[in-house]
Amino acid sequence: MDMKTAVETVLRDKYVEFNGRARRAEFWWFILFVFVVSTILSLIDMALFEGVLQDIGPLSAIFTLITLIPAIAVTGRRLHDVGRSGWWQLLFLLPVIGFLVILFWAVQKGTEGPNDYGRDPLGGTAPAA
Repeated sequence: MDMKTAVETVLRDKYVEFNGRARRAEFWWFILFVFVVSTILSLIDMALFEGVLQDIGPLSAIFTLITLIPAIAVTGRRLHDVGRSGWWQLLFLLPVIGFLVILFWAVQKGTEGPNDYGRDPLGGTAPAA
């Protein structure tokens, strides 16, 4: 999966889809896209609105509003892929530690085969017992 496909999947096909599972590629390409676009928009905001706004510029704010729900959804689906509930995202409310725990889970390989949250997005089957 490339960045274009991942962004299209998250923003168009699964904008508010909290069920199912998301591959690592889908999640990380989308996160990279959000980071790059946010950085660019922040630089544009600083150039255009310097001294007018203190915290966040209008372009950054609009982009954040557009991508907030899809980011929550894809993170929930990524957690589902490793066998965790999407509610574990509430760990983000704990500074540093919460981020590190979510990061640890996000980089792990997903559960092979179907799990409680759906079929394997890579199409794998569970190993024979």
